[in-house]
Amino acid sequence: MDIFYPLQWIADRVTYNLFAIVHGTRLADGVNFFVYDTLKIFLLLFAISFGMGLINVYFPVEKVRDYLTQKKMFGLDYFLAAFFGTITPFCSCSSVPLFIGFVKGGIPLGVTLAFLISSPLVDSVVIAMLVGMFGVKTALVYVVSGIVVAMVGGYVLGKMRLERYLTSWVLEMRSVGGVTAPVVQGSVLFSKEHIGHAYKESLGIIKSVGLYVFIGVGVGAFIHGFVPVSFFEEYMNIHPLLAVPLAAIIAVPLYANAAGILPIAQVLVGKGIELGVVLSFMMAAVALSIPSGILLRKVMTMRFLSYFYGVTTFGIILLGYFYVAVL
Repeated sequence: MDIFYPLQWIADRVTYNLFAIVHGTRLADGVNFFVYDTLKIFLLLFAISFGMGLINVYFPVEKVRDYLTQKKMFGLDYFLAAFFGTITPFCSCSSVPLFIGFVKGGIPLGVTLAFLISSPLVDSVVIAMLVGMFGVKTALVYVVSGIVVAMVGGYVLGKMRLERYLTSWVLEMRSVGGVTAPVVQGSVLFSKEHIGHAYKESLGIIKSVGLYVFIGVGVGAFIHGFVPVSFFEEYMNIHPLLAVPLAAIIAVPLYANAAGILPIAQVLVGKGIELGVVLSFMMAAVALSIPSGILLRKVMTMRFLSYFYGVTTFGIILLGYFYVAVL
């Protein structure tokens, strides 16, 4: 059962009952998408912030940060972050709240970015759908390559020392070490003071990023409802040498999660477009959406954001050529 089903029920009631918009129209799709994704992201943002506030009481995130920065992990930290991203069923916008939590807690930036790249690309649903639509070989190649590009992309971005290009909001939070939980005597696991502190901290974060959520999801809702997939199709049915980078670039506005884009990918392959080109298109659509970029502007300056999009796009294009060669 979809854990977010109640949110979809609310979105349906708002769209079709409260606003009385005709089902199946572009306006209905856009409004339904906006209500559902806004509720989902705010819920995730609150839950993750609140949970990290409570965890910080007895397992300070500073310990994780110090461990990752002081130990010689030999790439294991990047692998763990990328692998963790594959088991979190988040789209690019939904993974942003957890990314904010990592950055806020002082987790090494490159490791955090490895998670941000991998999280939208691969999850259990995507693996199952890939096996069913394109076979085990394609699914295996996609999963392994998705983790690799996340690790390499995070490593490259980490070596660029982009911390100075984080926004002042994040730098201020990092300078004070994230959530500082009140000291409470006794053996109570989570006291009222701890819960109240975490609650206030979570509301503060939501207030800080709320406008970005509305703008980002609003852009995604417009694209979802009013930009037809056929608009992209005609630009991909050319020679793979040109089609791969073009597919990666034009996919950015098409905001969707991997499970949602796979049926579109199957249609494009059925129309004769190279599978490698389509997978490159799919990766860019789920990892580099404009709405998630708008959300990330709360924590990244434009310079940081341009580096992130540039490195990730370059990695996806290389993967596209690899897919064309081996699939």
